[in-house]
Amino acid sequence: MSRFVLISPSADFDGRLRQAVAGGLQGGVQTLFTKSVPAGPYDLFAQLNQEQPEVLILGPDVPVDEALRFATVLDLQVPDLTVLLVSDADPELILQAMRAGVRDIISPSADPAQLRVLLERACQSLAGRHRTDQPYQAPSKGRVIGVFSPKGGVGKTTIATNLAIGLGEAAPMSVVVVDLDLQFGDVASGLYLNPEHTVTDAVSPAASQDTLVLKAFLTVHPSSIYALCAPDNPVEADHITPDQVTRLLEQLAEEFQYVVVDTAPGLQEIGLAAMEACTDVVWVTAMDIPSVRGLRSGLDVLRQLDLLPEGRHVVLNMADAKSGLSVQDIEATIGAPVDVSVPRSRAVAFSTNRGVPVLQESKKDPAAKGLRQLVERFVLAGHAKNQRKSHRRVVV
Repeated sequence: MSRFVLISPSADFDGRLRQAVAGGLQGGVQTLFTKSVPAGPYDLFAQLNQEQPEVLILGPDVPVDEALRFATVLDLQVPDLTVLLVSDADPELILQAMRAGVRDIISPSADPAQLRVLLERACQSLAGRHRTDQPYQAPSKGRVIGVFSPKGGVGKTTIATNLAIGLGEAAPMSVVVVDLDLQFGDVASGLYLNPEHTVTDAVSPAASQDTLVLKAFLTVHPSSIYALCAPDNPVEADHITPDQVTRLLEQLAEEFQYVVVDTAPGLQEIGLAAMEACTDVVWVTAMDIPSVRGLRSGLDVLRQLDLLPEGRHVVLNMADAKSGLSVQDIEATIGAPVDVSVPRSRAVAFSTNRGVPVLQESKKDPAAKGLRQLVERFVLAGHAKNQRKSHRRVVV
């Protein structure tokens, strides 16, 4: 039995789809090499000569109008079949697809790694719909983890991207990293991405009113996480408001287990709006006096404003025993314990320049060990209850 069925005359897309399935998914692929969709479910199953598949992909060169018509019929008559549409996404099409019962839209140029993530998500969605024997429980929101520092140059984006990669290993396709350094964000380069859509699209009226539209604007990363990158043009940042950011993070928290937020240096309005939406804040400081004093001043201001989230994690980045400062000096200055120390590392600098986070390659490096300790603070069993009380002293 073929778990996935493709309707498309494109041999190229068929090849990429088969690579995606062979790369880690169970089941096979059956392709109907045609641009014409069947008249209805009976005609489809007659051509397949098998039991009902799990996922139907309406691929490239299938007329969109016909694809949406067929999806509507399937949604009414075969609701257990997950339908995916291959097309260039725009807000109008996304709304039409949503109304037709299409579960996701795939870019025609998606590579096998991206296809694998989307297919796995489709299968998980189907499995979730089949859990009818469980009593209903209201969906719980995911953790929103903001990465902050009053000073620039301390490696916030490195921490944020590696944290997202590490969480993605524990929760594939349930992690999204958001770049809210709207003018000069580096998440795209840090993950070697060339996104078609950015935060500007994600806060548009269509996206803010419909989560399916929002999810179409996310960029898939080969490590099974999603990214929402900063605008290409810094001028666009002026048109994004704190209220839009608050709404964006609320939507993402309803859809993902972890939302990792990279922020701009300082305490700007966008950053403060993000902080109010965070369940956890990762404070990053380097091992130099300006960044340590900056963090102390920032924490003092936030305490006065009563904006400090209870979930606090202090990360000492680029730690170096020869810097002239000790961990005890830093803790005494900021008035809080250091939770995780990430040593200075050539491997991290090299991975940043390549756009491949060090945790993506599982290098045996002291910095990777420190980054994994940060990830474990969010994934270890029982951490949610103990995180506010447990702070382990680190040694440099």
